[in-house]
Amino acid sequence: MRSRIFLTVCLLVSLLTGCDKEPGVGEVVSTFNNYEETGDLPALQERGYIRLLAPRFDEPSGLPREGVPAREYQAQAEAFVRHLGLQPRWVYAESFAELGALINAGAADVIVTNYSVTKDRQKTLAFSTPVNAVQEKLVVPAEKADLTLTKLKNLTISVPEGTSYQETAEKLARRHDNISVDILDANLSDEELVEGVESGELAATIIDSNMLDVLISPDGEAAIGPVVNRKRRIAWAVRQDSTELLDRINQYITSERVISSVKEQEKRDWSAIKEHGVLRVITSNNPASYFMWRGELMGFDYDLINDFAKKHRLRVSVVVRDSPSAMFAALQVGEGDVIAASMTVTEDRQKQGWMFSDRYLEVNEQLIGRSDEAPLENIGQLAGRTVAVNPETAYYDTLQKLRESDFPFIVQEVPGASTEMLINAVANGEYDLTMADSHLAAMESTYREDIAVLFEFEPAKEIGWGLRPEQQALEEQLNSYIARHYRGLNYNITYNRYFREKKTINTHEAYRVGLGKAISPYDELVKSEALKYGLDWRLITSQMYQESRFNPKARSFAGAQGLLQVMPRTGRQLGYSNLTRPENGVAAGVAYMDWLEQRFPARLDLAEKLYFTLAAYNAGHGHVEDARRLAERLGKDPDKWFGNVEEAMLLLSRPEYARQARYGYVRGAEPVKYVRQIKNRYLGYVSALEEEEG
Repeated sequence: MRSRIFLTVCLLVSLLTGCDKEPGVGEVVSTFNNYEETGDLPALQERGYIRLLAPRFDEPSGLPREGVPAREYQAQAEAFVRHLGLQPRWVYAESFAELGALINAGAADVIVTNYSVTKDRQKTLAFSTPVNAVQEKLVVPAEKADLTLTKLKNLTISVPEGTSYQETAEKLARRHDNISVDILDANLSDEELVEGVESGELAATIIDSNMLDVLISPDGEAAIGPVVNRKRRIAWAVRQDSTELLDRINQYITSERVISSVKEQEKRDWSAIKEHGVLRVITSNNPASYFMWRGELMGFDYDLINDFAKKHRLRVSVVVRDSPSAMFAALQVGEGDVIAASMTVTEDRQKQGWMFSDRYLEVNEQLIGRSDEAPLENIGQLAGRTVAVNPETAYYDTLQKLRESDFPFIVQEVPGASTEMLINAVANGEYDLTMADSHLAAMESTYREDIAVLFEFEPAKEIGWGLRPEQQALEEQLNSYIARHYRGLNYNITYNRYFREKKTINTHEAYRVGLGKAISPYDELVKSEALKYGLDWRLITSQMYQESRFNPKARSFAGAQGLLQVMPRTGRQLGYSNLTRPENGVAAGVAYMDWLEQRFPARLDLAEKLYFTLAAYNAGHGHVEDARRLAERLGKDPDKWFGNVEEAMLLLSRPEYARQARYGYVRGAEPVKYVRQIKNRYLGYVSALEEEEG
């Protein structure tokens, strides 16, 4: 590990002298040649840029399940800069601890992240009008969750230095004789603090309320204690003498309603939604609606409702619920404004008083079996078969009505099961048949070839956005959007992205290399980049084949680009753009591999660390950590991949495990296959090259 002094020097030198050299992992990087500037708005206008500052890889500590994702504020900050007629440029710091110093050193102009207003920070920075207000809550061992502050005897609260948590903890210590404060390293994350309480290393800590829904598991070792600060403001920050810039920021925040604070329960129609500037979307964490992949929030329903919101200059606040009944319940009490979760419009749901928008998707229910089965010529051939479905779905209603027509087949109820989970179980022979909407069956077919559509039910069914009956103004706006954009260019691109584009490339597995031949056209480039980080170039080349089949122009459905399929946001945060250029794509991918490897404990065996790093590269570091935590709960070794963490990873596609995971649902079969195939190919490359040398 680099020393903190050396790191700070690297940070400032990198920022103030520009980015001509390739950035080293651990240094602040920017996607343009930076400069020193401490002037107010007129000086920034002269340069033509406003530099926005955030921690590099400013990822959430889990899948956002409640509230506006932090990246919405970053997008709003970019919109503010363009509103001034200037160009936004991002600069990235290693951690929160450096943000204030870098702003005052003239390395950036505005801090845009989940940045709390504290008295210490106000001594050196000027803060904008709040963009959010959160509560701070105590996190304690689960057995102490119901105790008040006065009953928590001899309590030591551990908090990172220089944070809002330190300010709150010290205030509590002054008020309560039974409380003391332990100051920790400034760079510790919320996730690490909670893990400290879970492991027993920390007696208690403090966390923002908007982070707790993703950090605290209902059955975990840590629990949410009492509120210790009822209103902690979150804001943007500038240099203290940037008065004109701050004034324009405040005007923009006020006029554009760059806030997220909405009452937890409030039944709202269109006028109230527009007034607040936030659309609260109730959705479900699954591969069709809303999920996180490689740090990006994705999903057909999420993308579509986001497009609607952006066209009305609204931010989307997510409210995740696990089942149709839970989603309708949340809508009924006013926890959200609209359901966007591939919800089928059914007669029963309408009879219960629910209203739906016009259809934004038409689907047919389909009977799904294994790929070696012949299609049914008629529904009568279903006789004697068993169809497994979740009883909360519209499929169950269809099958029940079919049974009333005296068709002799069995409906097997699988409560809580997702469509993907049941399709996978059918493919593996655990169930005979299942049902799926045509778009979900199509999506599964982009990942696998072991299932088949055996029968399609008629007529087609409609999928719409769910509303309360009194939300007629919102319904009108949604229907207007659908009328203009249904099956238009953006709609079709979004639809194809999730339901038609193949997610895997089926070609031969090139494990062997001919004598005297290169593995790839990019061997020398990979050797050069891998050497910088002490990585085996043959491993990286094996990974490159898996990612792109050595095609530098390759692009994935998720937006990853280049030979090593780096997400554009990840590339920018590492200081690289134009990822389809081989030298950029390889440099960014290898640097990201090194960054991920550093996120895992040093105690791990080197081979195991590489397996975890590869899995994290494929699915995201957070999903791998979820799998490690789950492995430990299941009595498996969290420090070993094969036969241990990989088995836990497979379970994270199942709702009962995904809902307890910080990063939620992940198609676990993908990283499992990814690691195994890269390892096997790598061993093939090593064997072939050693044979050649011998």
